[in-house]
Amino acid sequence: MAYEIPVTQARAELAELINRVVYGGERVVVTRHGKPLVALVSAADLERLESEQEAAEEQVISSVSSLGSAASAAGERGRFGLAAQPPRHDQR
Repeated sequence: MAYEIPVTQARAELAELINRVVYGGERVVVTRHGKPLVALVSAADLERLESEQEAAEEQVISSVSSLGSAASAAGERGRFGLAAQPPRHDQR
């Protein structure tokens, strides 16, 4: 759980908050009117979060790529039925 602090108080205690994050391993959420505004996390935490996000994005891209190669235009036409076929000019 992160430590929450109002932005006005955070301004006055910034050095202390940085120490809590860096040396105490805490996460600090700065709030405005009771709503989360920003979070202070250590550089190591940020690096870990970013690498996890990149790995998740690569996994999604890989999954989408494998799905795209399995689908074919003919398969899509059959899936969507007549709505996917262009109208014929001889029918009215």
